[in-house]
Amino acid sequence: MTNSPSTKQQTLASQLVFSGKGLHTGVQVTMTVNPAPADHGIVFRRVDLEGTPSIPALCEYVTDTSRGTTIEINGVRISTIEHIMSALWTMGVDNALIDIDGIETPIMDGSAKAYAEGIARVGLVEQDAERKFYEVREKQVYTIPEKGVAIVLYPDEEFSVSVHVDYNSKVVGNQYAVFIPGDNYASKIAPCRTFVFLHELEPLLKANLIKGGDLDNAIVVVENPVSDEQLAHLKNIFNKDDIRVTGGYLNNLELRANNELARHKLLDILGDFALLGIRIKGRVWATRPGHFANTEFMKQIRATIRREGVKPRFKYNPRTAPVYDVNEIRSLLPHRYPFLLVDKVFYIDGTSIGGIKNITANEPFFQGHFPQEPVMPGVLIVEAMAQCGGLLVLSGMEDKSNYSTYFLRIDNVRFKHKVTPGDTLQIECELASPVRRGIASMICKAFVAGTLVCEAELMAQVVKNK
Repeated sequence: MTNSPSTKQQTLASQLVFSGKGLHTGVQVTMTVNPAPADHGIVFRRVDLEGTPSIPALCEYVTDTSRGTTIEINGVRISTIEHIMSALWTMGVDNALIDIDGIETPIMDGSAKAYAEGIARVGLVEQDAERKFYEVREKQVYTIPEKGVAIVLYPDEEFSVSVHVDYNSKVVGNQYAVFIPGDNYASKIAPCRTFVFLHELEPLLKANLIKGGDLDNAIVVVENPVSDEQLAHLKNIFNKDDIRVTGGYLNNLELRANNELARHKLLDILGDFALLGIRIKGRVWATRPGHFANTEFMKQIRATIRREGVKPRFKYNPRTAPVYDVNEIRSLLPHRYPFLLVDKVFYIDGTSIGGIKNITANEPFFQGHFPQEPVMPGVLIVEAMAQCGGLLVLSGMEDKSNYSTYFLRIDNVRFKHKVTPGDTLQIECELASPVRRGIASMICKAFVAGTLVCEAELMAQVVKNK
């Protein structure tokens, strides 16, 4: 199954059940993946705890990345979620409720193979809701220089990931893996297993980790000769009589791909990036990624989305006849050249309005602001929003032409981007509360090409003209 090109949200066609032990806890668990309604997202639920508390699979809830990704709310944890998240998200599942009766997801064979096979078996159902996308507009970078970690996200029309790993290992060497639109995740990425270097085993065991790890669910990389004493110790750790080193790997006689380690890192990054909660339109290049870097980068991107994620409520079509043209606007507002800053109103209802101001190089304020780099003054963007808000308030009154609106207060003004000649300023105002005693409070936003450039909370008074 390829990664889904659908623009609609999807969920599973039926329930999936997986059982096994957790990699780090060693505890036997059962995990049931249920279909969920549109806009539900992927949510884990601890059915073994009182009240069955839920944790959304989002990066802001990541609290631990020690050899896996853990999410937590109010002391309730779900660990090692990256493999099931990778399979669900990459194979097209946007909404699922995952019931689990323990603290950690089952490790299965150390890959996402069983998860991908289950999803392919039951299939997906398209839902009546559009998918949400984060469209990357400029390069974004996350690095940990001292560890050689770098993740770069570039603008692109589709989502793709390239991973490079180099651990200065003579066994592993330099490995690359890529995932592009149309790739078969289930066959190319999902079967690739988690791995560990032999010298990392003792520290992990002392850290009370990998209790459920064995040679059936992990690749162990061996870079140096192993003594008989070490082999005896390993036999004791894994409770196996037959322990040997073959081709630089412990008991793994055959890799599933010559770059299986890089592909597993790719599997992990796909799962961790799913914790953004919306799909990405962008190209990822990652060097030595890990769960900490992956999830911290997603937290960084999520903060960017919160800053930039406000989108216009109303769609402006210049071919549609306006609600008010400039002559009708002049009949409602007292402003005239050069201070009339609304060209047309394209939407209006009882509580909201959408207006347009076309910015041309002939605007008189560009003569001084600034001749060599023309930028619309922020105060005039606020004024344009206020005029649009005044039109909203006046539109609901009888005898409109005998009233005017006057500023009382401006709060929480934020300027996000420059407005320059050639831009079309789309202004949206919404009443924060009903107009009482001639006082109107409004939340106003201005956009250029769908990007928020300014927002403010305005208060005005409606006054009868003398």
